[in-house]
This record gives sequence, structure tokens and C-alpha cells, in this order.
Amino acid sequence: MTKLEFIELNHELLEGMGSYCLRSKKNSKGYRQKNKWLQNSFDEGLKYVQIFKNNKQVGFIEYTAAEYSSRVVYAKGFLVIHCLWVSEIGQGYGTQLIQKCLTDAKRLAKKGVVVVTNSKTSWTPSKEIFLKNNFQCIDKAPYGFELLVYSFNEEFEQPYFPTDWDERINRYNQLTILRSFQCPYVEVATENIVSGAMQLDLPVEVIDLSGREQIMTLSPTPYGIFSVIYKAQLVTFHRLTVRSVVKKLKELR
Repeated sequence: MTKLEFIELNHELLEGMGSYCLRSKKNSKGYRQKNKWLQNSFDEGLKYVQIFKNNKQVGFIEYTAAEYSSRVVYAKGFLVIHCLWVSEIGQGYGTQLIQKCLTDAKRLAKKGVVVVTNSKTSWTPSKEIFLKNNFQCIDKAPYGFELLVYSFNEEFEQPYFPTDWDERINRYNQLTILRSFQCPYVEVATENIVSGAMQLDLPVEVIDLSGREQIMTLSPTPYGIFSVIYKAQLVTFHRLTVRSVVKKLKELR
């Protein structure tokens, strides 16, 4: 008989269990940075819920109030889902995790739940499962980003993306990385950019985003936690191989 269990991490459980992300490399810098970020975020109300099948981790969801979110979206009164991932598809685990988030949103008297998706990368949740759970796509941004919303009342003011994306990206001419450690893969993504830049003898500026205010002000995409810009053009918002980094930078030189 299958036994399913939902475990919401807190400071103590995180110390004992660790996070789900990058769990195969628990000694890596990215994994340690993610856990440190989680410890700091729990005090802001962030929820990190793992789902276990017969005592084996099979997925997780991470979400928080919009005012503490790492996504560049105006969504006052809503919860924002950062991540949703399951290792076994077709079992309904993703839907159960989404329903857990919606239940929490109602309990906390929120207006609803939002998620940022992008079909060009696995670094954001897939939009299909949210559409199946009655989320609606209500806004879009450059580079393929979409804003999906589950609102408890259509009369509420609906969330939206900023519109000054061109102004944001035009601030950066030299090769620049903007990052936050909400995702453990940001570290290796940064290393690959730096390695590729070294092959081309290009200097790199790394800007560590210290909180939501900086993310909302500086990020050139709704993803918020990783962006690489060169000559006022977006190189990537997710991890690239070193070879791909070199190729893209050569195209922009």
C-alpha cells in the first residue's frame, strides 16, 4: 500500500533533512547556499513542502507571500510559487502540492496564488499543470515569460508584470551577472559564465541581489534570481554550458 506524506520544512527539519534541490550534491556550494537562503526565508513565512512516497522524496513545492518573493511580479495579497518539481509524473503529486498551496492561501486570507512560467527552460515550473488546475494566463513579458494566476475573486486587483524591461536591460553594457541564491543551480550557472568569459578575456561583474527590493528594481526578467547581460542584451536567465556561453558571447561581440 502506497503511503504519501507531506512534510513542511522548518529550521530544525531543514538541518536534519536538507532541501530537495540539488540533493545529490549536498557538499556543493550551491546546495549550502540554498539551505542558508531557506533558513533566512522561513522567518518571512516561506513554505517549503516535500512530498514523500513510502518514505522516499518524490517532489516539493516552494512558495511565499508576494512581498517576499524572488519573482518580479506585482501581486499584493497573493502567494507566489517559486518552484514545483516531482520525480514521478502522472501520479498526481504535482496537483496535490498545488492544492496544498491553494489551501494555505485561503487559510492566510490571501487573494490567490500566482506562478511565473517559461516554456524555454526547466528552471521555471511547467505551465500545463497549472492550467489543468484552473490557473489563468493573465500577463506576458519578453523572453517567453508568462504569469499564471488562480484568483479567489475576479473582482480583486489582478497581478501583473512590470513593463520597463528595455530600460532595465539597457543599464548594462559590460558582461554582468545578477543573481540570488533562491536556486542552488545559480552557483554552477555563474561558474560557467565566468569560465566562458575567461576564454574570451572578458571581465565579468557579479551583482548579488540582497532582497526583493533589488530584485524588483534591477532584474531584466520576471525570473528575478539569475540574469546575464552583455552589451544591453540578455545572454541567459538559466544555466548554460561553458561552450554555449562562449558561442553566445562571440555572437554579441
